[in-house]
Amino acid sequence: MYIRVIAMCLGVPGRIVELKEGFRALVDFGGIRREVDVSLLPGVKVGDYVIIHAGAAISKVSEEDALITLKLWKEIAEVMGYGKRGSSNISSR
Repeated sequence: MYIRVIAMCLGVPGRIVELKEGFRALVDFGGIRREVDVSLLPGVKVGDYVIIHAGAAISKVSEEDALITLKLWKEIAEVMGYGKRGSSNISSR
């Protein structure tokens, strides 16, 4: 007998709030801010929504798609119990 494991990588949308030196940017993920690598996306600017995977911006997305995805992440967190008593930092805006 063997067990087959299926793994999936996730990309999370965020909004660029500050461009920094050396292909770095500060990105807001619904209230959580992290510095990420934007070298794969030349020309990004403050206000752009990007998908982040493994600390790097890998694609640009529309604001509408980003906000829908963030709303879904929030719903998932609530179902899993992370939204109780203010413990979730995930928000739709």
